[in-house]
Amino acid sequence: MTPDPDRRPPPISSRRRDPAELFEAAEAGDRAAIGRLLSLIERGGEPARQVAALTFAPSAGVEQVVGITGAPGAGKSTLTDRIIAAARAEGGPVGVLAVDPSSPFSGGAILGDRIRMQGHAVDDDVFIRSMATRGHQGGLALAAPEAIRVLAAVGMRTVLVETVGVGQVEVEIAGAADTTLVVVTPGWGDAIQASKAGLLEVADLFVVNKAEREGAAETRRDLDNMLDLNPSMGEWRPPVLLTTAVSGEGVDAVWAAVRDHRNYLAGSAELDRRRERRLVEEMNRVLVHLLERDVRTLAGGERFEAVMADLLARRLDPYHAAARLLDTDRG
Repeated sequence: MTPDPDRRPPPISSRRRDPAELFEAAEAGDRAAIGRLLSLIERGGEPARQVAALTFAPSAGVEQVVGITGAPGAGKSTLTDRIIAAARAEGGPVGVLAVDPSSPFSGGAILGDRIRMQGHAVDDDVFIRSMATRGHQGGLALAAPEAIRVLAAVGMRTVLVETVGVGQVEVEIAGAADTTLVVVTPGWGDAIQASKAGLLEVADLFVVNKAEREGAAETRRDLDNMLDLNPSMGEWRPPVLLTTAVSGEGVDAVWAAVRDHRNYLAGSAELDRRRERRLVEEMNRVLVHLLERDVRTLAGGERFEAVMADLLARRLDPYHAAARLLDTDRG
């Protein structure tokens, strides 16, 4: 986003970590401050809660959150790069969260997604951030909605969230979007595999990328047949589009379909319903996270270990073990 010259603060020092100061600087266009706010969100704890309070109200101003998911190798990063260009052609600022796989050794993100998007590195109205799973399943499902709100609060009208893979966590993160694109390639699996991955439920738009390859038309037909057999499909039928992201062929049609879906959501009041439902789901995830943390704290280390020992020795089943931990008055 282009900084406001009248509000531009001095650069954030390496020692400044107060969330309120960071947020003020981020609103004025300090990209380092935006990055540090996102780092606080990823780490969790009290600073993350302060950031959440600062960014919650302004987040309603985001125009569209677009999730992009699909199997590794489907060309999602290249497609995302093209979509950034299409969104920027409309003139608005764009924020991108690229959810990378974690290194099993360092815990850091591979960052391949950002490398493919370096063509936008000199654009002040594009902010790209990689988020690593760091081996904590479900952690990103908690952090991603807060990160989206940070980007929205500092002026990003369009936020793209790209995930790697089609596992449970990736599908949950993609489900945090207003519009979800599922990217596949020619010869991609059958309807049963799609249903198992949960993609049928979250997809608002299917993109058959690498359409220059043999089998693209057949894959498109298979997806259309899958949609014909979907009894839960509402008024919006996900279109199935062919693209060759490397050359840019078909990307304009994809972006037009994304905007069509946005207009459909807004015109049917579904946009508000989706966002309200996501807020409730997010609160439930946070509640479970806090409950687990508090139970571990209240139960005490020895008591927790004793219950785990009973569980592993099969003296307690998982339901009774959990109930014993929740009963914090018992010795």
